[in-house]
Amino acid sequence: MEDFALEGLSEGVGPVDQVTENLNPIAQETLRHLLRVWLDFERRLGKVPVLRRLDLGTFTRDDYMRLLLNLRQQVIEGSRWITRAASSFDRSHTDLRSIVIGHAKDEHRDYEILEKDYVALGGEKAEILNGERNLGSEALHAFLYHRASLPNPIDMIGAMFMIEGLGEKMANSWATKIEEQAQCDKDATRFLRYHGENDEDHMQRFYQMLNMVATSEKHSKRIIKTARVVGRLYAMQLEELDVL
Repeated sequence: MEDFALEGLSEGVGPVDQVTENLNPIAQETLRHLLRVWLDFERRLGKVPVLRRLDLGTFTRDDYMRLLLNLRQQVIEGSRWITRAASSFDRSHTDLRSIVIGHAKDEHRDYEILEKDYVALGGEKAEILNGERNLGSEALHAFLYHRASLPNPIDMIGAMFMIEGLGEKMANSWATKIEEQAQCDKDATRFLRYHGENDEDHMQRFYQMLNMVATSEKHSKRIIKTARVVGRLYAMQLEELDVL
């Protein structure tokens, strides 16, 4: 499984079975569906104006500051909804709860790295601390908290797949383009670089959890649906950067 990387998805690299041999059959099928959800998400991101500018080479320093300002409001909530999900698992899911708690611990101060990047660009710390969630962030936050608060929210695995996948697949390439186009040093892209380097490990944790919870068609459908919703709302969050 350690050879699996989301980078291959855009090129249609297939045989999931070769890299998921340790997953149960339902988990394998769930992962195949999640990969299709990811491809749809990737296409949506390609149409988001701010990311389109990054691809075209017209991304600016102001774009990057606005991106950090808006992402911080989502990132600061990350460990909170993950922790909420952990607290919603009952004793029959003790092992899963322990893994989720460990994940929350890894994530709970990521927003501080993002704040330092913003200041390194010349932004005022007070400005990013006092920023408000945009409409997409509000919707994403509300959905994640709602699902995480339900009993045994196994579908939050789908949310983790989408958000951690961004780090594994896109963070490093975004950072490289941003450094060039926004004319900034690596001390302003530490958040992206950190996730580009660490989210592969987080994805391995995802596979472990998926194998534990994708044990029925009902669970599989819920995981996939949550992943789809998160993809739509995350794209909306980035679209709002050009609406504000």
